[in-house]
This record gives sequence, C-alpha cells and structure tokens, in this order.
Amino acid sequence: MTARRGQIPPGPEEEYSTTQELLDWLGHQFKQFGDIYKASIYGTSVYVISDPQYTQHVLVENWQNYVKGQAIKRVALLLGNGLMVSEGEFWKSQRRMIQPAFHRKAIGALIKVMTTANSVLLKKWEEAARKRESVNVTHDVSHMVLEVVLVSIFGDDYEQVSSHFNLLSEESARNMEFAGAFRSLGKIILQVADRRRKEHATFTDILGMLMETRDQHSGQAMPDRQLINEVMTLIVAGHETTASVLNWTWYLISQHPDVEEKLSNELNNFLGSEFPELDDLARFAYTRQIIEESLRLYPAGWLMTRKALKDDYLGDYFVPAGTEIYIPPYFVQRHPSLWEDPDRFNPDRFSPEHSQDRHRRAMFPFSAGPRYCIGESFARMEMQIHVMMIAKQLRLRYVQTRPLELDAGVNLRNKYDFIMTPELKGIADR
Repeated sequence: MTARRGQIPPGPEEEYSTTQELLDWLGHQFKQFGDIYKASIYGTSVYVISDPQYTQHVLVENWQNYVKGQAIKRVALLLGNGLMVSEGEFWKSQRRMIQPAFHRKAIGALIKVMTTANSVLLKKWEEAARKRESVNVTHDVSHMVLEVVLVSIFGDDYEQVSSHFNLLSEESARNMEFAGAFRSLGKIILQVADRRRKEHATFTDILGMLMETRDQHSGQAMPDRQLINEVMTLIVAGHETTASVLNWTWYLISQHPDVEEKLSNELNNFLGSEFPELDDLARFAYTRQIIEESLRLYPAGWLMTRKALKDDYLGDYFVPAGTEIYIPPYFVQRHPSLWEDPDRFNPDRFSPEHSQDRHRRAMFPFSAGPRYCIGESFARMEMQIHVMMIAKQLRLRYVQTRPLELDAGVNLRNKYDFIMTPELKGIADR
C-alpha cells in the first residue's frame, strides 16, 4: 500500500482484547495491514511496525525523540529508575558509570565464573544420563544462569546472598506477593555494600565496580537507592532473558540432528580439555550461529515499546507526539521479505556468505542504537560457553509430546518446562 505524506496508517477497527494472546493478535494484523498499522491496545493508540527501516529510524536515527513506552512503567514498579527505565541526561550519566563493568576485559575475567557454574550443571546432567533419567532443562538452566549473574555481581559474597534471590528461579506467580518479596531484596544489596564500606576493602566484581565508579561531571558516587536499582536491573535483565534463550536453543538443537552433529564436530575438532580464553571463542563459528538463530526465532525481549516526544514521520506516515510505538523483534526477525523460509531453524543463514546483504535491522534481539542492551556481550559469552560445555559431553533428547505453546509475557517462553533426557556422548561421537 502506498501512503500519502502525512497519512495515518491503516489498522483494525476492533480494540485488542485480553482474551487473545497479544503475540497472535499482532501477527494477525500484520498479515492484514502490512508492516505498519494503527491499533488500540490496552486503551492506547499504538503504531505497530515490522519494517526494518522504521525500526532503524525509531531506535537509531531519531532515538532521542522516542522514550520508553507505557509498558516500562510496570517494570519501574519493580526495578525503580534503573538503566532499563531511566531517560535523558540521568540515563546518560548512569550508562557512563556502568559501562566499564561490561568492557571486554571486565567480562573476559568472568569466564571462570561461567565455566564453574556450568561444570556443576554438567556433572548433574551426566549423572542423570548414567541413570537414564530426564532433567528439567528449564529449571536447571534458570538456576545456573542466576548463579552466574549473582557471582558476577557479588563475587565472594555470593554465598551470603544467593538464598535470598532463589525466588527469581522458582516457578511463582508474578503477583503483588512476589513484588513485595522482590523489592525486599534491595535491603540485602545494601547490607553487602555497607559492610564493604566499613571494611574499606576493594572488590573487582560488578558491585565493587559500581560502588567505586564516579559521575564524570559531579565526581559523586551512586546514591544507595540508585545502586540498588542498577543491581536489581542487572540481575533481572541478566537472568530471565538468557535462561529463556538457552531453553529454546536446546529445544531447537534436539529437533535437528544434523545441527547437533555439526555442532559436535566443531567442538570435537577445536575444544580441548582446557577451556579457551575469551579471544578463542570466535573460532567456534557454528556454535555462535546456532545461538544467533535461536535469538532470531525466539528473542526473549519479543516486544519493545517507545513513545514519540514530538511529531515525526515513519516513511510517509505521520506520527503525532505522544504516539506509542510497538516494535516486535519476533515478527521482524521472521519477516518473509528479510529471511528465506523464516520459520525454519537454520544456523547456516548466519554464515558469512549468507549474511552479507542482510538489512542491519533485520535482527536486533538486544535492541539497537544508543539504548542497546549493555549486557549483550556478557550474555552472548555466557550462552556460548554453556552450549559448548554441555554439547561437548552430552546430547539432549526432547521427550515431551505436548506441542509448544508460546507464553509471550515480559520474556518469550514456552508455557511448560522443557523436560529432556541427556545422553552421554561416547568415543564414537568424538
């Protein structure tokens, strides 16, 4: 459809009803109206977009005109005014203060944290394989990822705090009771910070870096409330999103024996008894392609929202100030004009020869522009290490007959836990 300059996008007359799954409803409207449409969702007028040019405009080219949308207000109730929520000059200041904790050298020093946690998980799954028992991949991966995040943040204080944060990896309703228990975790963070100040000790974990960093203009440290907000943001963002992607990754590998075999060959050829250093991880190209394809098909952050501060245009479509913009990576990353056979799991699509002419915003699981996820490199390293360590020794068989049912909440999950049977890889496999 050709738009006249200043035209309002077409869209459905009926308002979105919560009796339907939002993800399914949005997808149905894309099929009817194309890459941009106007809809009424939760009583708010929204533009929903799947054109990578529009995504580039909102997230990168004119990002300062688009603040986080209404959905972030619910997040703010839990996380406060942390990096995920904050805006403007305050966000810029916080980003500058937190960024050093995620520089390449800093996250490279955390490889040992990741390999240690995965070694414990691997041992548990190997024991299950010997007993021919199934494992709850969803539960176990969630616990492992949470441990990695907490050790990375709290370092030697992990044992002191870990039990308090277990509620994040337990299956519990995200209700007011959960919210109250979650907010009380701020006291635990403050207790650790206060003790460290009294001891005048230097810590190299992420919490230590955040306590030592200073605003480049005022020279002031983070106030305690902001320190709590940022730590809580890092824990939540670093836990559920990574765990979700890894669950989907194991499911996808289990459904494609050819991919599992190619992965095993890569690991057997290049992965020795000593785990590689950060600079060596790039050699495992196919492992990375598997993770990338999993991120494409099942991005944890399946929907991003923004709000226009001033009047703007998306192509020829007029965007009035105050308009909410829904940007769903789930649909952009399955767009048939951007991806051949878009619903098929095919890691080879991320090989160098197949990636050259792709639009740069055909794929953005960690967002894009200045507000891209600060922990992207950390998450990618963590996912790669996990897949390499487990797939080197085990294959996971999906034993459930129940069909997939997407649970498109804050993160994109399966409605039911992934139960799998681990099998030891023998000499013949290597």
